[in-house]
Amino acid sequence: MNPNGTSSAYTVLVADDNRDTVESLSALLRIAGHHVIEAHCGAQALEQGQRWQPRVSVLDIGMPGINGYEVARLIRREPWGRESILIAHTGWCRPEDGQRAAAAGFDYHVIKPIDPDALLALFPPAGTVQKQCSIQSPPCYINAL
Repeated sequence: MNPNGTSSAYTVLVADDNRDTVESLSALLRIAGHHVIEAHCGAQALEQGQRWQPRVSVLDIGMPGINGYEVARLIRREPWGRESILIAHTGWCRPEDGQRAAAAGFDYHVIKPIDPDALLALFPPAGTVQKQCSIQSPPCYINAL
């Protein structure tokens, strides 16, 4: 069993134009036993997603070129992406940002910075889809969409 309570590792796509964010989230997820694919823009996220078909994607919204909303929409159109967990990991925290995330197909709208345990709590146990964060104390600002 992984440290986050899942019985299997997932392939996880982490996409953000901030390289420090990608590196720190990737390190956290690898320590938790997951296989991590990195991307630094929306186009690269789509390319890596198509190649690796991740079970979970953690996507920044404000990436240059193809933004996270569009990446989520395009992932949801793929057969492999229909059941994926999509997490918007963003500094954009207005109510309309959460609504746009839901409309784009995200499961969660997470405000940066996220507590590592709160992020890992969003990962489903094998074979299920979890829709609520089990950690509700700040700085865990999560909207299950």
